[in-house]
Amino acid sequence: MKLKNRLFAAFFIIILLPCSMIGTIGSVILTQQVSTMEETYRVETDGWEVVTEPVQILNRMTRSAFNELSTMALRYPERFRDNQRVASINEGLLESYSYLLVEKNEDMIFIGNKTHYNSIQKQIPDVGGFEVAYDGGVYIGGEVPFLVKQQNFEFEDGESGSFYIITDVNAMVLRLKSAATIVIFGSILTIVFTAGILVVWLYQGILLPLNALKRATKQLQEGNLDYSLKDNISDDEIGQLCADFEEMRMHLKNEIEVRIQYEQDLKELISNISHDIKTPLTAIKGYAEGLLDGVADTPERREKYLKTIFAKASDMTTLVDELSFYTKIDTNNIPYHFEKVRVNDYFGDCVEDNKPELEIVGVELCFESDVKNETQVLGDREQLRRVMNNLIGNAVKYRGDKERGSITVRLREEDALVYVEVEDNGQGISEQALPYVFERFYRADASRNSKQGGSGLGLAIAKRIIEEHGGTIRAESEAGVGTKIIFTLRKIEVAEQKGE
Repeated sequence: MKLKNRLFAAFFIIILLPCSMIGTIGSVILTQQVSTMEETYRVETDGWEVVTEPVQILNRMTRSAFNELSTMALRYPERFRDNQRVASINEGLLESYSYLLVEKNEDMIFIGNKTHYNSIQKQIPDVGGFEVAYDGGVYIGGEVPFLVKQQNFEFEDGESGSFYIITDVNAMVLRLKSAATIVIFGSILTIVFTAGILVVWLYQGILLPLNALKRATKQLQEGNLDYSLKDNISDDEIGQLCADFEEMRMHLKNEIEVRIQYEQDLKELISNISHDIKTPLTAIKGYAEGLLDGVADTPERREKYLKTIFAKASDMTTLVDELSFYTKIDTNNIPYHFEKVRVNDYFGDCVEDNKPELEIVGVELCFESDVKNETQVLGDREQLRRVMNNLIGNAVKYRGDKERGSITVRLREEDALVYVEVEDNGQGISEQALPYVFERFYRADASRNSKQGGSGLGLAIAKRIIEEHGGTIRAESEAGVGTKIIFTLRKIEVAEQKGE
């Protein structure tokens, strides 16, 4: 869930959940209290009336008793002198937290609850001083609130009399206080419960990912690039932040690995250059000393020494040129001049240019093509010739001990690609070395003193050039049988569709 949506949900949970739970708890408590009061006081209510008009409920509790006493006062006033009858009526009132007072000539002749009466005696107004309200009753406030219903009458001998029904309001108030206490306590529990749910929800959705991100940042500061946040990636904003951090970590890790590999390659390059340059320099120095010391005392020997010095110097020049070129191509500083190249004509010329030199060293170079004469590719003539020279040169260099070497350049086309194959019958490449032949500075013969020499950059240069042409290159070989290098070029119509 998005963080924005999570906060909106938390807002509504804070409002709706407590309100709904408090409403439910209040409704249950109110229903229970109303049921108890209806059963205890023998009245019927509409529920909320207990809260809004509790005095009205108290009046209803004594309505039937008041009507009975009013009838008795009108018809049989002398029965108020009968303490036994009056006490019986009073017992019924006590069940409703009420009691009866009977007055004759301003003297109380019956008191249904002396304890309560003593506490309110001074609050009872004079006979006839009531303002009737609440279904014939009047509410009297104060420290001991009560509800009173009163009616005057005359005894048969003409003496004045009154009866009072006193209802203890505190009984109702205590019940309401108890219900209010339960509601308040339930509300507090509801709020605590809601807060707990929100804390857990927000902790799992926000704080846990943030803590994980904090730990990951700490690990990154300490140089540990293997600490992953994949388990904390979700679809919200914090999850996206974790995903971005994970992507940054992987990028940084790859950059460092590439840097480490580059430094290792650089060290290897320096070592290789040092050895590859030292070897011809030692030979040049030795033959030069031979000339200076007069060891080459015949014209033939002096010519041999000079030719050897020239050959070694040429090897050094080739090595330096390859290193310089690879440095440029590795940093993308080689400008390419792409143009339309007719495949058969171009690669046929490459073969013809190399034939004379190869015949001298006893290597036969052949050209075969299954490509249509009009087939063209988009390429840089100079760089493609460098590729062909490197591949043919490698084939000559590693022809092994065979008396007659053979190299075949073969062209074929499939769909949108032209395949160029350079196949030889040389010493081949071992299965273990085959996956690495296109890596820079790699040589199948690890010995720097190998008679073939070379910088180990030829195939790496060829790979980069072919890739810049949008093609691929691979090697197939069998030790002792020969090697086949295959690279592809896109036909001109495919290149034009791609806007090149």
